Amino acid sequence: MKRLFGTDGIRGLVNEELTVDLVYKIGNALGRMYAGKYKKMLIARDTRNSGEMIEASLASGALSAGLDVEFCGVITTPALAYLTKSEKTLGVMISASHNPANYNGIKVLAEGFKISDDDEIDIENLILEKKPEYVPYGEIGKMNSSHLKDKYIGYIVSSYDLGKIPYKIAVDVGNGATGALIDKIFGAYDIKYDVYFNEPNGLNINEKCGSTHPEVLGNIVKNKGYDLGILFDGDGDRCLFVDKKGNLIDGDKLMAINALKMKEKNRLKNNQVIATIMSNLGLEKFLEKHNIKLYRTAVGDKYVLEKMLDSDTKLGGEQSGHIIFLDKGTTGDGIVTALETLETLVYFNKDINSLISEIPNYPQILKNISVKDKMLVMENEKLKKSIEKYSKLPNFRLVVRASGTEHKVRIMAEGEDENLVNSVVNELYEIVEEIDKY
Repeated sequence: MKRLFGTDGIRGLVNEELTVDLVYKIGNALGRMYAGKYKKMLIARDTRNSGEMIEASLASGALSAGLDVEFCGVITTPALAYLTKSEKTLGVMISASHNPANYNGIKVLAEGFKISDDDEIDIENLILEKKPEYVPYGEIGKMNSSHLKDKYIGYIVSSYDLGKIPYKIAVDVGNGATGALIDKIFGAYDIKYDVYFNEPNGLNINEKCGSTHPEVLGNIVKNKGYDLGILFDGDGDRCLFVDKKGNLIDGDKLMAINALKMKEKNRLKNNQVIATIMSNLGLEKFLEKHNIKLYRTAVGDKYVLEKMLDSDTKLGGEQSGHIIFLDKGTTGDGIVTALETLETLVYFNKDINSLISEIPNYPQILKNISVKDKMLVMENEKLKKSIEKYSKLPNFRLVVRASGTEHKVRIMAEGEDENLVNSVVNELYEIVEEIDKY
């Protein structure tokens, strides 16, 4: 069982859980693990004020174990994933994604993909059970700054021939990493757009902006007469849309309409899509109607990707907007999702509301509750029995799980009866609250 790595790398409160001492040990462990296999480690970060501190500590650990380090600066996670693949090397993204600025995290990538669970366990063993080890002074790694960002930008721009986009678009980069790339990519096309929340100060990433606060951009779109809004998270691997009335269009709906285009263009291999247990039943029903199969995995883009690779599937993702177009990249890429969706609107010559109007939306409620010990809560017998009872209801789906990145328990229910969905979620919420008191 993993002790440091969650569903998306190592994450925690800065200087409380994620300390420079721990980060140094992580860097040293990565050096010991990979110095013989890779010549260098690329390091990228988002805009958090703790990023440079963590970058320095991580690099010191890796250098001490003989691994060269190349600093990529502020770029998105998918940009780093692309660069590790094209350079055939190792990379670390310093980011806590959609979390607030007091969190940070470390995501390890190798040749385009997040490392395996087995590798994560081996790294944890080096960090937690053994002291750092150092190479002789003549073998200490070297470090330098990278100019590889332009390589990613060039790849993305060359991948799409969009023509004129007939919409006025508001873009919210969440004071995060996408802001460092957006103008060079969107500016290369005939897109009329304005960028919002691109003044990072180290503390305002995801703060009342970005994909976790879609209502903010929704109001901007509605009040300033935009046709569309596009939202990104802190490290740029998620993308959501809002329509001209400010209504959220989630990842399920974006996958649905892009799946239709990909099917018509013979890009949707095996006519199937991978989603998670959190995706709405409406997505499944819509795809079924168009002879596209939907398969589900556990929550986490890593598990979506594993299933995609195993089943030779080209489209998969999460309701949160983390969508993988496997013929374009090896991880979810918010900019790719945005460009794919704009291409889809032009391809079908329809606005986004017309395209999503056929997608049914089953009543679904998701509630998150902060707890002291999420695993203790999940092992409670009363909670287990309640989950078992409600999971057997017909035309009803229930998911109760511990967050892989935060001190939270997530409760999701959906079904045909909205009142039943509400009552079940509220009852389980109260049970979790009761357990957490003791």
